[in-house]
Amino acid sequence: MLTDRQLFILQAIIDDYIRSAQPVGSRTISKRQGVTYSSATIRNEMADLEEMGFLEKPHSSAGRIPSEKGYRFYVDHIVSPSMLNQNDLHNIRAMFTEKMLEFEQVIEQSAKILSDLTNYTTIILGPEIFYTNLKQLQLIPISDTRVVAVFVTDTGYVENKIFTLPKEMNEGDIEKFSNILNERLKNVPLYKLRKLIHTEVSNVLREHIRNYEALIQIFDELLQVPVTDKVYYGGKVNMLAQPEFHDVNTLRTLLDTIETQDFIQYLSDLQAKDMKVRIGQENTFHGMEHCSLITASYSVHDKHIGSISIVGPTRMQYGRVISLIELLSRDLTKLFHKWYHD
Repeated sequence: MLTDRQLFILQAIIDDYIRSAQPVGSRTISKRQGVTYSSATIRNEMADLEEMGFLEKPHSSAGRIPSEKGYRFYVDHIVSPSMLNQNDLHNIRAMFTEKMLEFEQVIEQSAKILSDLTNYTTIILGPEIFYTNLKQLQLIPISDTRVVAVFVTDTGYVENKIFTLPKEMNEGDIEKFSNILNERLKNVPLYKLRKLIHTEVSNVLREHIRNYEALIQIFDELLQVPVTDKVYYGGKVNMLAQPEFHDVNTLRTLLDTIETQDFIQYLSDLQAKDMKVRIGQENTFHGMEHCSLITASYSVHDKHIGSISIVGPTRMQYGRVISLIELLSRDLTKLFHKWYHD
């Protein structure tokens, strides 16, 4: 158990190192306003903190830097969410007042804004198409021979394609087809749609629509959408601004890693109600050894449908990042909840 003095010194070193990226010496801490400890006392405590594994001493410096254990203790027991300023709140909230019709636009903008506000890299996983439900299907004629087929899911995902109408088919047939599918398939998970339309629904279609097989083919093609998470990145090259990643090869390794399917699956597996913070080698992926990863989910009806992640150096502004992710997670959850009920 750390003493109050050790807690103060550990926090002071981590806060200074996050800000400066330079090792912190006892003299720097002793000059802080209100500090009554002598440099010698602070040096002794720093040596004890190093012995306990909370600090490290770079070879070329008399100062100390946090270890992964130090950062972990800092995140778990010291840091608290930072108070966001009005500019931060405006930048995020303004996005949700815009008239955006598709969730892709919202998430793409969210990734960009979050990366701009943190100067780190943002990765947002969109709702998993495979596990969402059909909310509405529309077939909209745009000419005598062509139709736009649109389906909307309960998470706000929109997919549309243009098709050539089968011969001997009129607007009445199209309207019947849409009505039957919306009546029989609303709120059905997408992965079940193909099977249902070829079994139960096809019998109903056969009774009411000529050449119904051609319309089923259109529906099949419309459902040929990715069934894995949609991934949205913001600020991929922001890490170049961090001293730890000035080496281009180090940055390239990191970027290659965060784009792999294994890493995306890892983010998907992390989705949970509570925010998760992974520091340094707690991230088992090559290139992430000097990074921290903070992840939170957004939901519809307590069902986690996507996640927001920030990748930055272990020398990350944890309090600020946690606050921003919490705010965006709440706002995305509210937005998708609203779309679900519209």
